Amino acid sequence: MSTTATATAVAPLTIQDAEALVETARRAAETAGVAVAITVLDAGGHLLAFRRDDRAVLIAGETSTRKAYTALQLNAPTADLVDAVQPGGLFHTLPTALDRPLLFIAGGVPVHRDGRLVGAIGVGGGAPEQDHGFATAAAEALAA
Repeated sequence: MSTTATATAVAPLTIQDAEALVETARRAAETAGVAVAITVLDAGGHLLAFRRDDRAVLIAGETSTRKAYTALQLNAPTADLVDAVQPGGLFHTLPTALDRPLLFIAGGVPVHRDGRLVGAIGVGGGAPEQDHGFATAAAEALAA
């Protein structure tokens, strides 16, 4: 007799979800007077949404995308990983060992639905703690 576990399907991150994430993060940044870029990736690492403020530094687009990718791949906020890449840290060699766009600076946050990883948001352009706050606010608003 064979027993099989049935997994409950979790709805994937939609374009509507991605747009809501971008809008929430954008409003939080605008309220703080910070020009940012925002990237939203689905669970497969595919781009769902991207926005860069006209006044955001150009590199903000790249950093927001790498932060989202890092948060997605490691299923953790990038703010929680900063110490792990320091000398002696668990992931010290990870940034140079892989040919992947990882970035261990605060501002990337995984997005969960019903306890499952469905994507990630990355924000770049402000101070790392600001970017983290904007991304977290967006992820929390979507989860509510």
